[in-house]
Formats: sequence, structure tokens, C-alpha cells
Amino acid sequence: MRLLPVIFKRQLGSYFSSPATYLCLAVFLLVSSIAGFQLGTFLEHDSTDLYHFFRFHPWLYLFLTPVLCTQLWSDEGKEGALDFLNTLPINVFELALGKFLAAWAISGVALLLTFPIVATVNYLGSPENTTIAAQLFGSWLLAGAYLAGGCFICAITGHRFIIFTLTFFLLLAASGLSSVLDALDYHTPAWVIDNLISLSPSVRFDTIASGALTLRDSSYFLSMILAFLAATIATLKFRKG
Repeated sequence: MRLLPVIFKRQLGSYFSSPATYLCLAVFLLVSSIAGFQLGTFLEHDSTDLYHFFRFHPWLYLFLTPVLCTQLWSDEGKEGALDFLNTLPINVFELALGKFLAAWAISGVALLLTFPIVATVNYLGSPENTTIAAQLFGSWLLAGAYLAGGCFICAITGHRFIIFTLTFFLLLAASGLSSVLDALDYHTPAWVIDNLISLSPSVRFDTIASGALTLRDSSYFLSMILAFLAATIATLKFRKG
């Protein structure tokens, strides 16, 4: 584990040295603000939280997550770079975890940059900031689960376009699962629908976005992170031979 901070700092430095990171963060903040103020119209609701702002986050992560994932292996994808990396005293656990934590940290930065929206709501009213903090934490957990899935795809292929495409469609399928199940409501037994809906990240996050941060929902996202990271490590070990 002694090389984990080195890998984390190296990947974090790679993010902050890339113009794509700043562009991605700017677009995320702009679109999330527009979605919250215009589409969500949360200022028209006498609400004590930011549900009408956070409920769009699963869809915003459809674009933020693939972009962050394409940069995870940008250096290692160069010819011979991965072979050279395999000769270093770095185990795949440190490599996968360090890169994941760096990407998760960037998503945390994106959420922290939404602070002006929180400040605006506090200026205009008297919101429950503990609820908003829970919503922020829940959104960060959702981002972590999505990024872990993207890390697994990165372990399978090193091509940026393929990583972006597969990650996007994987997250799209996960976010749209509840809508598909609603359409099958009259053709599938209720217990099957209920069990499948409980696996939908967007449904779980909607509960958190409503202000109810439960241990069950938090454990669900943490379990997704651990499962995808385990799959990533297993895949990297297989590729390493």
C-alpha cells in the first residue's frame, strides 16, 4: 500500500494537467445549474432541501463519468507503457484503487463547486443544511459507483472511444432501468419488478435525493464500488498474466 499515494497523486496530477478536466467540470456545473433552476425550478418550491437540483445528477453523471474514465488509462494506453508499468513493484490493487480514488476525488471537486447554489438557497430561505449535506454525500456515492463501473471497462480495453461508449451505455442502462421496468409492470410479476427496481441506482439515489440517507442505500452504493473494483483487479491480474 506504500505506493498507493504515489499512484493517486500521479493520476490526480494527470487530471489537473488536462484541459478536458476543466472543460468537463465547467459543463457539469453549467448544465446542473440550468437543470436545477430552469427544469427543476426548485426556487419556485418552498423546499428545505435541493431535491429538484439533485434529482438530475444520475443523468449528468452519464457524461461526467465516461470523460473521467477515458483519462484513467491515457498514459498507460501508450505503446509499451503498460508493459513497462508491469515491471515496476506496483500491484494491481494499488493501481486500480489509486486511479479510482483520483477520479472519485475529481467528482467530489465537481460537487464542491456547486457551493454557490447552496449559498443561494441559504440566502433566499432557510433550508435544512444537514439534509443538503446528505444529498451531496449521496450524489458522491452515486458518482463513485458509476466510476467503479467505468474502471472495470477501462481494465477490459484501453481505447478511449470504446471506454467512453461502453461506460455511457452501461450507465444509461442502469439509470433507465426503472423506466423500463415500469413499462413491463403489467406483463411481469410484481415481486420480480420490485426486486429488480431495488437494484436500480437511480431509484436508490432518488430516495437519498429526497433527503433520506439510509444505511441500506449507502451500503448498496458502497457494495457496487467494492464489487466493480474487485472485478477490475481480477481483470488486471488476468491481463498481467
